[in-house]
Amino acid sequence: MVISELTRGQIADEITKYPLKRGALLPALHWVHAELGHVTHECAAELGEIFGIRPVEVMEVVSFYNMFYDSPQPRHHVRVCTNLPCSLRGARTLLSRLESHLGVKAGEVTPDGRVGLGHEECLGACAYAPMMRVDDVYYEDLDFEAATRILDSLD
Repeated sequence: MVISELTRGQIADEITKYPLKRGALLPALHWVHAELGHVTHECAAELGEIFGIRPVEVMEVVSFYNMFYDSPQPRHHVRVCTNLPCSLRGARTLLSRLESHLGVKAGEVTPDGRVGLGHEECLGACAYAPMMRVDDVYYEDLDFEAATRILDSLD
């Protein structure tokens, strides 16, 4: 078994709150994700047994939402907004310079597994461009120096 007994207990309790078992799948995925960092195919098979669905149906949900991953992830997700307002205020240049600073291209993870760098289409604060999201924290009005200070301070 990949999923712990504690998580299985949480899932069992949650299932009782829904008229159909499947209604508890999203909370279950959150708990599995918190426990293991990602949802493996083995986890999907176990969840499929618990919910009475096929593992592929579990993985369809995992692949639909951007908060779930099916492979190991870096400690920190760094995303630079590259939508038009941010790009007009230097976001693409910022992203390029951060690639050089970290030694990876957007879509890659640093060799130590600490930072995954990427871009997003919109972080929703165009008036404060350019901006960057680090995990669940948003940083606005960035320049290269401020962005590198943030990245260099990550554990």
